[in-house]
Amino acid sequence: MLTGELRNQIDKIWDSFWTGGISNPLEVLEQITYLLFIRRLDDLQTLEENKATRLKKSMEKQIFPNGKDQKGRNYQDLRWSRFKNQSPAEMFTVISEHVFPFLRNLGGDGSTYSGHMKDARFTIPTPALLAKVVDLLDQVPMEDRDTKGDLYEYMLGKIATAGQNGQFRTPRHIIRLMVEMMKPNPKDVICDPASGTCGFLVAASEYLREKHPEILRDAKLKDHFHHKAFHGFDFDSTMLRIGSMNMLLHGVENPDVLYRDSLSQDHSDEEEKYTLLLANPPFAGSLDNENVAKNLQQVVKTKKTELLFLALILQLLKPGGRAAVIVPDGVLFGSSKAHKELRKMIVEEQKLDAVVSLPGGVFKPYAGVSTAILFFTKTNSGGTDSVWFYDVKADGWSLDDKRTPLLSEDKLGATIQVKLNSDELNKNNLPDVLSRFEKRNTEERKRKRTEQSFCVPKKDIVAQDYDLSLNRYKEVVHEEVEHRAPLEILADLAKLETEIQRGMKELEGMLG
Repeated sequence: MLTGELRNQIDKIWDSFWTGGISNPLEVLEQITYLLFIRRLDDLQTLEENKATRLKKSMEKQIFPNGKDQKGRNYQDLRWSRFKNQSPAEMFTVISEHVFPFLRNLGGDGSTYSGHMKDARFTIPTPALLAKVVDLLDQVPMEDRDTKGDLYEYMLGKIATAGQNGQFRTPRHIIRLMVEMMKPNPKDVICDPASGTCGFLVAASEYLREKHPEILRDAKLKDHFHHKAFHGFDFDSTMLRIGSMNMLLHGVENPDVLYRDSLSQDHSDEEEKYTLLLANPPFAGSLDNENVAKNLQQVVKTKKTELLFLALILQLLKPGGRAAVIVPDGVLFGSSKAHKELRKMIVEEQKLDAVVSLPGGVFKPYAGVSTAILFFTKTNSGGTDSVWFYDVKADGWSLDDKRTPLLSEDKLGATIQVKLNSDELNKNNLPDVLSRFEKRNTEERKRKRTEQSFCVPKKDIVAQDYDLSLNRYKEVVHEEVEHRAPLEILADLAKLETEIQRGMKELEGMLG
């Protein structure tokens, strides 16, 4: 857990960056990320040295070689444990002139993250600020996965609250809800084609650790977990660095987080590779026809990014693979040919499992757009029988720009240990979404369409031209109100008028 003291220290560091002239929160996080990586390299080398001493063998993997770099500095001076004790000025020289060129050229520890270091730039402006940051990071217990993971999550939250680049961040409780509903298993090959900070992949890895502890005991499963289970694509190199470091700090050694323009590049080498897709693809925007990958154009002729991402997900999934994808409401009811074709394809050719409608303020303060989560399974042979709908009215936080929690921390999110009363459930629907989703093929089938969740047979969806918006099928109960007869109301009005006139005359008499 992240202590209040550690939080305060991070806040101080953040303020120091701002006063030092670095006001872009992404750049702040990137610089801290580089330093965390440098510390990790030293920890890995120390482990190797201890192992070699214990086994009385030479080191298998030496990150910092013997000898000197091109500028005549001993490679051992580039280690965190060495430079952290130097004066700020000396430390600044070592990191800017020796450590960074070393990282760019040598590729560090062979992890995905080190592959993204090629264009790393050191921009911390002063030795004093550098010394402050190194001091703080040196106090973080890096052997404690929870603490370092929470630390990074806290800093990612700062990107969001700064109001810049908020599009990169899906609320954690929504991500966890989707992961819990999809139930990843130890053999899944999981992909997010718009990975950003890798929030979905991190949540899936945490779920697997919690529900399937055997993955870290079985050698085959452990290798799969660290090297083959997690795949993320992004075309922003800063996000690739931040995302892969997020995975590293959450205990996934070598996730496959790659530079790939998901909609423009050909995906023939990636087709039908994944068993689970979790994504919140970018909504707004259109691409020029010539920039759209040809194999996506064959699935659906459109320039809209949200439709192209759905087409891409259908291509990336293996038959039998599952997907949970956040889409803007327009995807559910859009009337263009491309919108209808894509919905028809998911309902007729694949198996649409559920549509969960989210409240409008979920993505505030950066976007007020209404969204829903689509859950489907790729079958290539249909299978949609009945689609489960749920109308989420509250997610535990206020739906204004402040997004303040409405309940105590132990009552927020989808998986909580305490039982919520009806008033609390009205403020946080997520545990209810999860429990009802489990029963979508049994008890939920009996619910009326006036309720918060219900099932709709496929034939009704076909009859509505494959419209998937919840309001198309929800029935509203109109309360019967008894109105008085018009003549009765008019008689009352006439009576009131007479009384007013009488009162006026009496008043005039008194004044006269």
